[in-house]
Amino acid sequence: MQLKGGDWCPLIKKECAGLKCAWFTKVTGRDTNTGAQVDEYQCAVAWLPLLLIENSGQQRQTGAAIESFRNEMVRTNVATLQLMADTEQKKLG
Repeated sequence: MQLKGGDWCPLIKKECAGLKCAWFTKVTGRDTNTGAQVDEYQCAVAWLPLLLIENSGQQRQTGAAIESFRNEMVRTNVATLQLMADTEQKKLG
């Protein structure tokens, strides 16, 4: 069920001023929840929940990429240290 939001602005305590308001913002992109294309104007304050959810998702992806990179670097460092130890052993023995 799709609900239609009202046009009441709690900041000015009047109907929304629309394009006359500096906070009336156009957002273009893709809704990460539904995959639907978003291309509409709305109050910046009303966009905040959607943008916060998107930001959280991007932070999770970034964290996962950093963790993956870290794990790969640890594996590479262990292999390099093992190679250096083997080389040193061959020199000594």
